[in-house]
Amino acid sequence: MLVHPRFDPIAFSLGPLAVRWYGLMYLVAFALFYWLGRVRLQRPAWSQASGLSLRDLEDLLFWGALGVVLGGRLGYVLFYKTGWYAAHPLEIFAVWKGGMSFHGGLLGVLVAVALFCRLRGLRFLRVTDFVAPLVPIGLAAGRLGNFINGELWGRPTDVPWAMVFPQVDSLPRHPSQLYQFAGEGIALFAFLWWFSSRPRPVGAVSGMFLAGYAVLRFVAEFAREPDDFLGLQALSLTMGQWLSIPMFVAGIALLAWSRRSRGEDAHPEAPRV
Repeated sequence: MLVHPRFDPIAFSLGPLAVRWYGLMYLVAFALFYWLGRVRLQRPAWSQASGLSLRDLEDLLFWGALGVVLGGRLGYVLFYKTGWYAAHPLEIFAVWKGGMSFHGGLLGVLVAVALFCRLRGLRFLRVTDFVAPLVPIGLAAGRLGNFINGELWGRPTDVPWAMVFPQVDSLPRHPSQLYQFAGEGIALFAFLWWFSSRPRPVGAVSGMFLAGYAVLRFVAEFAREPDDFLGLQALSLTMGQWLSIPMFVAGIALLAWSRRSRGEDAHPEAPRV
């Protein structure tokens, strides 16, 4: 049986400034997004298909970061602790105390990308098809941050790799943060990178990201301990599972639409623009 090492949440300090591991993971996620985006832009066909320049990528990173932080925070407030924040509205701004929602962050990013595309005269789905394969590796960094912090632990289990989280109790539990790191992060990244390298209609890569993440998150939630202030919801599903269902439906609908619109091919080697 394994025991969580209980890392110090503060990676290092610079005078009075304490730099936390979770914050560093966000920086790693943004850095990986930018680096992988540059790799894709080095292929002229991808640059032409998306309509993005290197300057656009840099600006898109800024817009996306705002969408992640604002959307993730507001999503957590609205989806998870509406009543509490309604009674303590100033706490909404206390982001250093934690509380972010992936599904809220996704909505925030989509709004940010839509505004960015409108201002730059770019095609929304062409940009999201370019961006989608860059996202999972950043999600992997975030889940690693959850593990370092010893948060979002799993349900009790007797599997050989069960881990005790001493800050919670003495029960062996699923290291669900690592499951999500491997699934929603590494596996989804590898699949989307391969999927997007072959001829795909416009919107197919974006749809596959939505559906793929939703399935992996839905499955991982069976090993993750429900939030203590929410517990299980209807049909014994978690809030994360319920939020993943419309995401899956949207992904399948986008995939179906993309198949009916095959005239706009998003092949990275021979894009039609």
